[in-house]
Amino acid sequence: MAFDLVIRNGMLIDGRRTPRYRTDIGICEGKVVALGRIAAGVGVREIDADGLMVAPGVVDLHTHYDSQVFWDPWCTISGWHGVTSVVVGNCGFGFAPVRPEQRLRAMQTMARNEAVPIECMAEGMPWDWESYPEFLDSVERTPKGVNLLAYVGLNPLLVWVMGSVEAAKSRPMTPSERVEIERLLGEAIAAGACGWSAQLLGRGSIQRDYDGTPMITDLMAQEDLIFLAEALGRLGTGVIQMIGDPGSADRLAAASGRPVLYNVLAPTTDQHGAPAQSYQKVIAWLAETNARGNRIIAHAVTCSINYEFTLEDWNLFDSSPLWRDLTLGSLDERIDKMRDPVRRAALHEEWESGRAPLAGGGNESQKERLGVSLPDLLLAYVTVDDPELRRWEGHTVAEIATALSVHPIDAFLDVSLASDLRAGWQSAPRTIDPQVMRDISTAPYSVPGLSDGGAHTKFLTTGSYPTEFLATWVRDHAVMGLEEAHWRLSAYSAQVAGLHDRGTIEIGKPADIVVYDLEGLALLPTERAFDWPGGAWRRIQRATGWRWTIVNGEVTFEDGACTGATPGRLLRHGRS
Repeated sequence: MAFDLVIRNGMLIDGRRTPRYRTDIGICEGKVVALGRIAAGVGVREIDADGLMVAPGVVDLHTHYDSQVFWDPWCTISGWHGVTSVVVGNCGFGFAPVRPEQRLRAMQTMARNEAVPIECMAEGMPWDWESYPEFLDSVERTPKGVNLLAYVGLNPLLVWVMGSVEAAKSRPMTPSERVEIERLLGEAIAAGACGWSAQLLGRGSIQRDYDGTPMITDLMAQEDLIFLAEALGRLGTGVIQMIGDPGSADRLAAASGRPVLYNVLAPTTDQHGAPAQSYQKVIAWLAETNARGNRIIAHAVTCSINYEFTLEDWNLFDSSPLWRDLTLGSLDERIDKMRDPVRRAALHEEWESGRAPLAGGGNESQKERLGVSLPDLLLAYVTVDDPELRRWEGHTVAEIATALSVHPIDAFLDVSLASDLRAGWQSAPRTIDPQVMRDISTAPYSVPGLSDGGAHTKFLTTGSYPTEFLATWVRDHAVMGLEEAHWRLSAYSAQVAGLHDRGTIEIGKPADIVVYDLEGLALLPTERAFDWPGGAWRRIQRATGWRWTIVNGEVTFEDGACTGATPGRLLRHGRS
């Protein structure tokens, strides 16, 4: 028998928690057709995997590549880190259904909340759709280097039905609007959506609209939310993805009878950086709610969250109304606000009250936190040739403030202003206790992540999570075995999203496969890449150790280099 591709002599980890074993893999027409010893010379192309691991491609459940896929078929950062399937439409956001006159507003929705540059969306998307089925048709026509599955976001659905963003943010749906939104939801599911998604962070949400107001789903009426859960239940298929409090997840699971993917299960610390215990409460709640019949799986944060940003783009102090006001408007307007002594005094007062925001969410009054305190931020670089400024590179805000005998807020703002808001800040490296990561990543009702690929493109590179998870946590700290790790990264994640034929290496299944050098697997330093539409830049992070990435039987990356192949498929209803 002849094969399109043969992978020879690799150590197979099949994604089913089967103990690893050495074998050859034969691939024809995009599928695995043989496992075992294969005669020499029968493959059109052959890969020598001796000494390497062979595993299912990673399923990245939480991305915002809804626009990026149109100009970046491989959905990088994810595509560089062993990901072969991505899920878009998370957190209630998306671009369908959208009327032509509402396209700009839809892009504005993503510009601040997920920090996707609006000029890239405007230039990079074809906008050859209005309805959700037409959007999926457009994605299907688009060359793809990864497979793609999509939620329908509640934000665009509510705008379409209620007529405007303002209406959707200010009132519940009418009975006739409910009839129409259920029809549209059914239409989207019939076209291939895997369920619906929503951000449910309330009026205090850190992730805000372009004008600083909460997102639509943060404000939507509770009865409308439950109605949409019941509507999905009546359809009898699909998953709900949500970010918010556990109580909301419970109510949505009970009302819909459908699985809920809950964000997030995270390794929190106290204000001194020591491990905090709130994650244990989430793990206990997951066990209890699943025992009651609610199918709720948590997305675990299994990577370091390190911010790198400038005040030219930063929006992750949005939990504070004062800082939110400071970072809204044009560059000149923001500079004027940051120099305003009245605003500075208000920021000082907020600080003294213990309510100063943390980078990434929450405020200083919280005993358990994911975010980073402003004094702990590190000055990475300044953009002007000024020795007085450059001497502070590598110092924290707290150190600069002490040396200058000024308040930390003033030190932070003054250094930024001296660089026209282009001074680069970093969160100090945070240590995650290996036992905490073990507890989170091995919890029965959790899957690893959290990517956010395609979002926060000037702040974060968490799309690299598969590399960090395998290299740092599995290889170096042994939080679990490789068999368990690949089951969670691929098969379990696929199951959660309703992907029916991905996540394992089996005869008859699509050949989504990674071949990698476990010892050589490592993250490379972050860098700025000017590779987006209009020459816009983004922060990226590549890796070493990924030797071949294979999607539907075709090699898409070889030793980190893209081959240009676009064998990815739109996975309607979770199938090819």
